[in-house]
Order: sequence, then structure tokens, then C-alpha cells
Amino acid sequence: MSDSDAQYWFCLKHHTVEGPEGCRSADRLGPYTTAEEASRALDRVAERNEQWDNDPAWSDEQLED
Repeated sequence: MSDSDAQYWFCLKHHTVEGPEGCRSADRLGPYTTAEEASRALDRVAERNEQWDNDPAWSDEQLED
């Protein structure tokens, strides 16, 4: 595997960046193309959750009628 084909995951169990031979898939986020990108996985999850929480297309208020 060349460096351009490298993949990284963020392990939710150990809070570390892992390569292909890491923990089981259910315990990881990814794959990401760089270790730096994988290290920001939880930040990206929080950012996306914030966006989705504030997306009017997914407002729970519409369901309350």
C-alpha cells in the first residue's frame, strides 16, 4: 500500500488514531485519508450534530402537530 492509499481510523474505545489493523469496525470512525483528519473525528461529529440539530428540514417541532 502506498502512502497515497493509506487509511486511518479513530478508535472510540482507546481515543487513538489507528491503521487498518486496529480495533473492530464497530469501535471506530473512518476511514480517513490522513492521521490528522482521523484525530479530528470527534470534532467533526460534534460539528455535524450541531448542523443537523439546527437544520430546519429536520425540525422535531414539525412532528408535534
